[in-house]
Amino acid sequence: MNFDAKTSISSRRLPKTGSRAFVLLILLGTSAVIAIGAIVAIYFLSGSTGGANPDDPEQVAMGQTVYQQSCASCHGADLEGQPEWRVRKSDGKFPAPPHDENGHTWHHPDKQLFKIIKTGFAKLAPGYESDMPIFENVLTDAEIWASLAYIKSTWPTEIRQRQDRRSQGTEQ
Repeated sequence: MNFDAKTSISSRRLPKTGSRAFVLLILLGTSAVIAIGAIVAIYFLSGSTGGANPDDPEQVAMGQTVYQQSCASCHGADLEGQPEWRVRKSDGKFPAPPHDENGHTWHHPDKQLFKIIKTGFAKLAPGYESDMPIFENVLTDAEIWASLAYIKSTWPTEIRQRQDRRSQGTEQ
């Protein structure tokens, strides 16, 4: 088909129904819609695009439950960590640190904390040994984010602001 500048869109002809070109056009359009739908679903349902919002009461409540069930046995019911958490144990591993404002958790951006909980320290710091379990097949991404929201909700405003800047990459 030859089109010139005067040819209107309405005068262009689509391939005839049942022709190979028509079937190909339908298949390509359907494939594009499915691909876009899959990308959108992965983005919104994966959870890893989520975040820890300490100002969201529902997320914090969920996080408190997750923390008490999955974290408190090592990190303490009040986020206080284990005694002498900065001193290696006889096996060379560090005790569980506190997650309150006295600990080191707030020194790390949210995405890094998420990865530590989900996949462990080994991927972040090869060779670092820890007793902390990997929660990838134990907690959902939403539960991990919620536990972080709960932890962050307990920090003083100044600490939360500093950690937020680190999470956004704006603190130097």
